[in-house]
Amino acid sequence: MAARVLLQQCLSAELQVKAEAAAAAADSAAAQRVQIQRGMVIYICFYKGATSEVIPKIITSLLNVNLCETNEGNYVSVLDLPANLLIIPQATLGGKSKGRIMQYHNNIGKEEGKVLYAQFVDQCEKALAVNSNCTEAGVVVRHGTYGNRQVLKMDTNGPYTHLIEF
Repeated sequence: MAARVLLQQCLSAELQVKAEAAAAAADSAAAQRVQIQRGMVIYICFYKGATSEVIPKIITSLLNVNLCETNEGNYVSVLDLPANLLIIPQATLGGKSKGRIMQYHNNIGKEEGKVLYAQFVDQCEKALAVNSNCTEAGVVVRHGTYGNRQVLKMDTNGPYTHLIEF
């Protein structure tokens, strides 16, 4: 297995990407946040041995799976709705319970994971940019910061969460 992805459709989502303390150090008084309106939140974790070759397969699967609910109650893909994306690195998806603790021995190393995450975000942005439905609708891709704890606020129209492994 190269990666584990959790998908959650949302009506809106806001992710704090830099804490107030870190923002203050950068001469900014408030925490920094990114947000999307209707769309999909993608949590992603890469495992040891994952390479950049798996990224196009993941993106094709995620952007084409029919998980977004239309106003009529039908399910379509992110590309067909069209929908915004919020991508969040989530190392805890790689955890395994051992007794009363969680272990993350199968997760990719931090530096390797950071590189793959950046490639994943970049390729998602490019995939939406070349889709005419998405460009006409002004679809955005927002993302979290790899390796940082981040605060998420999300409004959903139901617990419609899916786990996909690659």
